[in-house]
Amino acid sequence: MIDKFNGIFYLVVFVVHFLGYAFYAYKCIFATQSFLDQYAMDKTGAIMTRFFGSFFLGSVLMAIYIMFIRSGGVENTWGFFNLIFVQNLMAFLIGIYAIKISKLGHTDKTSIEGVIAPGVLTILSAILCYGLADKIYT
Repeated sequence: MIDKFNGIFYLVVFVVHFLGYAFYAYKCIFATQSFLDQYAMDKTGAIMTRFFGSFFLGSVLMAIYIMFIRSGGVENTWGFFNLIFVQNLMAFLIGIYAIKISKLGHTDKTSIEGVIAPGVLTILSAILCYGLADKIYT
């Protein structure tokens, strides 16, 4: 498995990245009320919160498939990795807009997690796209 990921470093980055996705998928889909409470959101936001979490869950399932089931591992999976990077980048940029510019929905519980988490995920996915380029673009 380590060879599929060009060494232990990129395997660890892959696992850490998608553990982050799994964390948010779980919080949005299965621990919805605590997620809503954490950000002082009304329970009427549950449907859209779970909808948001479904994208994380789909990506986690695809990552599990690539890691454990797919015979070629990460080979020729550029579409998946690029989509993940672009989604992370957009979440980061929109997080900056929402926290620093828009201010819509800000409460005393508003934090900069909406910038930090996607920023970290963007860096991790960029590292994966760069470090696995010889495999994902074949």
